[in-house]
Amino acid sequence: MPRIARSLFVALAITLFLAPSPRAQSGAIRGFPSDAVTAQRQREEQFRKVPDSAKLKEYMTVMAGEPHVAGRPGSRKVADYALAQFKSWGLDARIESFEALMPWPTERVVEMVAPTRATMVIKEVAIPEDPDSSDADHTPTFNAYSADGDVTGEVVYVNYGMPADYVRLDEMGISVKGKIVLARYGAGWRGIKPKVAWERGAIGCVIYSDPRDDGYFQGDVYPGGPYRPEQGVQRGSVMDMPVHPGDPLSPGWASEPGGKKLAQADAATILKIPVLPIAYGDALPLLKALGGPVAPTEWRGALPLTYHVGPGPAQARVKLAFDWQSRPLHTGSPARSTTSSSASRARRSRTSG
Repeated sequence: MPRIARSLFVALAITLFLAPSPRAQSGAIRGFPSDAVTAQRQREEQFRKVPDSAKLKEYMTVMAGEPHVAGRPGSRKVADYALAQFKSWGLDARIESFEALMPWPTERVVEMVAPTRATMVIKEVAIPEDPDSSDADHTPTFNAYSADGDVTGEVVYVNYGMPADYVRLDEMGISVKGKIVLARYGAGWRGIKPKVAWERGAIGCVIYSDPRDDGYFQGDVYPGGPYRPEQGVQRGSVMDMPVHPGDPLSPGWASEPGGKKLAQADAATILKIPVLPIAYGDALPLLKALGGPVAPTEWRGALPLTYHVGPGPAQARVKLAFDWQSRPLHTGSPARSTTSSSASRARRSRTSG
């Protein structure tokens, strides 16, 4: 193509790309007929005037000011508050209650038993700038739907603990059978890590956040920045959700008090080995004590050590016990407005903003 022709072609392409579409020129909204666009624009503008930042701050302060983990007393307190707000706005609202198996940790131990001994903190330390960090009722560091267990074994570092990492371990001739795996958060959902470890014969799993992924390597740590500090721990469920989400004891039906439930031993989504999250400050002694081959380049984090894979000579003990109970879950359900006058609607707009 001659140079002039190419220039004309590029100019035409840019013009077409930058030109407003017929839809943008007409002010159309996809899904709305042309005679309804003006009214819809007016409704959207009216809606934008409703939110009140001061009220939003008030709601968030009350609802998030104290721990309110599902199934715990604080959760019902938040539901009652939401219900009161709905009713104050003239809504016919109610609380619907269900229940689900919600384990709560009663014992958590991670310790290195060889070649030296060290007991891990497994607790987030209080930060003076964050008064919530010293809350006596703070949520313990744990992974929901871990198995109970008390296991001791050699440690193997498995990078992110994804299936591809085990292919690499196979190439290195390293097995995790009968071992405790140490995996770092990232590259996939946390529940995959202990499941694949168990399928490979591991007896326990410990997951930590490496500072390369979430810590000082990325930037300033909390409270100076958004990244995880030395004793920060990522909590969360490790339920085998690809099998099915929701209550492990009622797959496929609503979990109501007194309703049909599976035996816990028959629940397919509860893990078969103990798994616990720890901070990179707690992972450091284990990683320092590992021998075996040096980890592949892409497996190396940002802690001040040479990353080895193991197994051993580091040996760890992981002991976990849970209070396995089906606990109440509450949800607020606004159904319909009980007032219809324009004055009442205006009042609700003011109070709900």
